[in-house]
Amino acid sequence: MTDSTRTLSALALVCTLKPSPAESSSQLLATQLLDELSTHGVTGTAVRVADYDVRPGVGLDEGEGDQWPQLRRQIIDSDILVIVSPTWMGHLSSIAQRVLERLDAELSETDDDGRPLVEGKVAIAGVVGNEDGAHAIIADLFQGLNDVGFTIPSQGATYWNGEAMQTVDYKDLDETPEAVAGTNATAAKNAAHLARLLAEKPY
Repeated sequence: MTDSTRTLSALALVCTLKPSPAESSSQLLATQLLDELSTHGVTGTAVRVADYDVRPGVGLDEGEGDQWPQLRRQIIDSDILVIVSPTWMGHLSSIAQRVLERLDAELSETDDDGRPLVEGKVAIAGVVGNEDGAHAIIADLFQGLNDVGFTIPSQGATYWNGEAMQTVDYKDLDETPEAVAGTNATAAKNAAHLARLLAEKPY
């Protein structure tokens, strides 16, 4: 099987502050994105980062007990990285920020041609929250991800903002808003398309 025809895989890092099995709007959006990716022949797995002991730092391994290396292996083995974060006080979650900080180590991890190991992988983002901040969070995520080597597809982000100062969360909706469903589909379609192109013709 050639790179252009092999099955692609995606890993969704769910950056909710809630460990499993608590209900999570971020988990729901990540699942929806993986479902959309599956319609384009991409297999996917969602991982809740709060279920792991990810130590602070910018290294590949921050010592005994650090479980980031387990997550990193899954990132390296995937073609598409999906990061979904809730909005807290107008910003990405502390867990999403820690993921970016740990990915900083990839700047020094290169292949024999000097390319970052994550170069050629595609990244998309999702944000949920009942307050403003989604656009700024997506900008922060994309800058960090692109900086370490990931490629961002056209319209590669999706989000839902609920009514400000209210208590309805994304997971509480009776159905997915049409605009969000359409944006999910576009982000997944473009990510799968770009990942196949990069698998066939690496940088």
